Amino acid sequence: MCGIAGIMASTRGGVDAAALDALGRALAHRGPDGDGRFADDHVGLAHTRLSIIGLDDGAQPLHGPGGEVLVANGEIYNYIELRRDFPDYAFRTGSDCEVILALYRRHGLDFARHLRGMYALALYDPAAGRLVLARDPFGIKPLYVAETPAGLAFASEPRAFIGAGLLSPSVQPSKALEVIDTQMVEGGTTIYESVERIAPGETVVVEGGRIVERRRLRPLADREPPHADEPATLEALEKAWFGSVELHQRSDVPFGLFLSGGVDSSAVLAAMARLLDRPVRAYAAGFPGASVADERDQAHRVADALGAEFVDVPVTEEMFWSHLPEMVAASDDPVADYAAVPTWLLARRAREDVKVVLTGEGGDEMFAGYGRYRSASRLLLPKPVRRGDGLLSRLGLTRGGVASPRDRQRLKTDWRQTRLQRAQWEDISTWLPDDLLLKLDRNLMWHGVEGRVPFVDPEMARFAFHLPDGLKLRGKAGKYILKRWLEGVCPQAEPFSKKRGFTVPVRDWIAGRADRLGPLVAAQPGVAELCRPDAVREVFKGGGKTALLACWRLTYYALWHHIHILGAPHDGDIMGVLAARP
Repeated sequence: MCGIAGIMASTRGGVDAAALDALGRALAHRGPDGDGRFADDHVGLAHTRLSIIGLDDGAQPLHGPGGEVLVANGEIYNYIELRRDFPDYAFRTGSDCEVILALYRRHGLDFARHLRGMYALALYDPAAGRLVLARDPFGIKPLYVAETPAGLAFASEPRAFIGAGLLSPSVQPSKALEVIDTQMVEGGTTIYESVERIAPGETVVVEGGRIVERRRLRPLADREPPHADEPATLEALEKAWFGSVELHQRSDVPFGLFLSGGVDSSAVLAAMARLLDRPVRAYAAGFPGASVADERDQAHRVADALGAEFVDVPVTEEMFWSHLPEMVAASDDPVADYAAVPTWLLARRAREDVKVVLTGEGGDEMFAGYGRYRSASRLLLPKPVRRGDGLLSRLGLTRGGVASPRDRQRLKTDWRQTRLQRAQWEDISTWLPDDLLLKLDRNLMWHGVEGRVPFVDPEMARFAFHLPDGLKLRGKAGKYILKRWLEGVCPQAEPFSKKRGFTVPVRDWIAGRADRLGPLVAAQPGVAELCRPDAVREVFKGGGKTALLACWRLTYYALWHHIHILGAPHDGDIMGVLAARP
């Protein structure tokens, strides 16, 4: 896993070396093991490396025989198989990414169709005079572009544009409201003026500092539905699942697992334990003394049953108040999801032992695990997957004239999809890349840890998504077939038992200090631009569920704006950071 950035100038005459270096420095946390640069009179590329595969010779940029230059962030899991298709190609390194150059020479702009992995990349072809940017079909790895006075710039994180002086930190108020209303910005836009996301599955061609062509891969290509016979499906599921997990374990450095005790991470551990000849190191977070469910005991039982080494990571209220500013600093593209708190702390602990962790993200989306899918798929009066929250307007907090229209740009559903599949697709195309995977990327990469998601794999996802509805939803059970498989290989996971769900007690923690926190949040310029300060102070005095959710998101956004827009330091606890002048 790495950080990439670069510029294609609008006119020939050289790329500013100082700006290129500044882009790389802003991404140093993503690649603490090394950095590389390339520049000619038209294009500059920067790379910061977290070495995972090809430790001795995998430094980037990578160079092709025709003068092509590549910088990439991610892992190409099927690189061994792909290399066999090029017996005459003179590979120079052991890097998993070098095969991209061979694919580009053979297939041109269709090279990404052959990749199985997570990636964001930039490939410069000087002979054709073009820069090619591409992102994996599920959006596991981030990639941003911005039109700047220097030309078209790209980077793994928007902070690089600002750190290099290519853009000033400027917020779109409607998108800021969207963060507070729905906890994320959806689609191709971002909270920043002039910064866009490359869409999941997009390949973008840049010439003369301008985007001239866009192509997009569908992540869930059509396939024949698997046989509905349950025993045969269980056998096929195990084959597909072990195949995905085995590929996601390809690494030249130690790796572990984030284990919640739920179905998805337990299924990952069950496969890892079967495939490895050593114990898996499993990291589990919990909330000692809090009112919410603490699933560490269940996670420990699963770890013991599968012979894993259990690592307990307690998450306390004191940690929340002390570390939230740094957690927010990690997320320059804001996601106000309080699950970021344990994720960040798990990554901080895991980096002491490993460079790579596997996680269970995507299991609910692929196998239909959320309770809302039952409502969305019913024949009579189906409910939408998610409503356009409007949290602040419901509480009467917003100033007049500012709205938060949601960006509905996404790949269209297929008319042949069932109601359940359409509901899943809604999440796969928005919730997954714009919240879950974005949150995972920022919180792990802040600590120099790579996160891998075997459920979010093209082959695994196609298998799960195209299962008959009855093998995903049965009665009150979502993820039915996955639970049946897990019950057979690890009954201690108790997959069909009623789960209380994984949540974080941030509302309780905020409620305990709301009298001090409310006035600080209300006084922040970023919050005052969107909301009436008197109304914000009042909502912190309330105690209802909706009000406390608003208090969390307002606190998150106040910190985010204070740090990323006003440039305030993130050292210190929440109160101290918000009280300090930028």
